[in-house]
Amino acid sequence: MELYSLQVFLTVATEKSFSRAAEKLLRTQPAISLSLQRLELELGEKLIDRSGKDLILTDAGRTVLDYARRFQSLHQELDNALAELRDNSAGRLVIGANESTILYLLRHIERYRQLYPKIKVQVRRSFSSKIPNELLDGNLELGVVSYDPGDERLKSRAIYTDALAFVVSPVHRLAQRKTVSITELGTEIFIAHNVVSPYREVVLREFQRYKVPLCMDVEMPTIETIRKLVQNNAGVAFLPRMCVEQEIEQGVLCEVRVKEIHVERKIRLLYPTRRALSHAARAFLELLG
Repeated sequence: MELYSLQVFLTVATEKSFSRAAEKLLRTQPAISLSLQRLELELGEKLIDRSGKDLILTDAGRTVLDYARRFQSLHQELDNALAELRDNSAGRLVIGANESTILYLLRHIERYRQLYPKIKVQVRRSFSSKIPNELLDGNLELGVVSYDPGDERLKSRAIYTDALAFVVSPVHRLAQRKTVSITELGTEIFIAHNVVSPYREVVLREFQRYKVPLCMDVEMPTIETIRKLVQNNAGVAFLPRMCVEQEIEQGVLCEVRVKEIHVERKIRLLYPTRRALSHAARAFLELLG
């Protein structure tokens, strides 16, 4: 059933005239009559009693009229909803990120919500290694990772440069030092993040290269718990700098530069190459500049 046929019937029933309906729809009267006949044929019911002078709806016609009005209302709601999506006064944005990259997104999301308060924003915590496939499967619109997946099906855009920070408690023996050698860290207890990451691999490799013992007797599942333990002087840690910037500024953590370890990484925004982005996702990309 074509929606246009219902629109023709609704117009005829409302105007109570084939000729007036034709004028309103900018069609000829024969075209209006033919469209109505096709609708009756498809439904298997007469909708209009044509035996008298006045246009009278049959019982089936009154039933179809009720549904035609509902369809018209739904069509108007659809038009309104699409218009709201286009001007970013409605919609939903789904972003995938891991624990550390979520922190980078916070200030952008705050600004985005100020500009587009009616768009619902959902950030899903995901393992970085799984985000590319989730994007390709359509489960996410945007993804934030710390590596370039090298997949031509995904666009990768560097949006931030992060660094690895060595942090200690303000009461730790190294807290007042600006720099330290890796060879001085062999007796320290490191609070490690038990999630595989490029940062972790770099630290392990450098300690092995300089033949320095690396004591990781404590491993934690979240960066937040690592920060708390380091603040309480239960150990030291290497963490993404963007995850501890606020604590360093507040003085609850101290950053000490390790001469032999200087690691930077690009935070990248990923999105599918071939799939069209929603209005909400395009607005977020424009916000990032």
